[in-house]
Amino acid sequence: MHELRTGLWHWQAPHPQWTPDARWPQEVSSYAIDDGARLLLFDPLAVPDALLALAREREPVIVLTAPWHERDAQALVEQFDAAVFAPPPDTAQDLIDKYGITAEQAGDGSPDLEWLRSGGGNAQWYAAGDRLPIGIEAYEGREHNDLVLWIESVRAVVAGDSLADFGTGFALNERLRGGVTREHVVEGLRPLLALPVEVVLPAHGAPTDRAALERALSS
Repeated sequence: MHELRTGLWHWQAPHPQWTPDARWPQEVSSYAIDDGARLLLFDPLAVPDALLALAREREPVIVLTAPWHERDAQALVEQFDAAVFAPPPDTAQDLIDKYGITAEQAGDGSPDLEWLRSGGGNAQWYAAGDRLPIGIEAYEGREHNDLVLWIESVRAVVAGDSLADFGTGFALNERLRGGVTREHVVEGLRPLLALPVEVVLPAHGAPTDRAALERALSS
């Protein structure tokens, strides 16, 4: 665990669902922000003991950048009764549009966060354009539920899979579903460059800076 600045931490852990043929490295990143009252945990996995101890002194809140980044969210909810802010999982139609599968294959939609949807925690669903009551503004990335977050209090951007380093440098994720272009994604994220961004915190890769964000969103 590394404290990037006072009250902002980064750590990495091996993802339990990783396989050698995965297109992303085994180590994934999580972050925490202490605002004095709440401890915000972003895409948390294997939270360090020091932060678990701090969570007992704060109001812990879990923030997911994408529903498939639930990682250790359920275990943390069971331990701390923490609220979970998350984008909604894919519906059956989302899966059909994204993967070109049949309605039968899509079934009832993605199983992501089924435990939360079934009443297993305090779910706070959010979407692009929302301003969350915990000091976060959400921007749409390459998917309607793969979001990029702006946290003004620490001048940080937190990114899910839309902006990531999959082993070749921090960049826009070019893996897009049909009908979505790179230009469309960049256009939606370009307003971030008008903000006083100082640090960029990707779920895949190490923390980076504003210059890397500018390069990733260049035409």
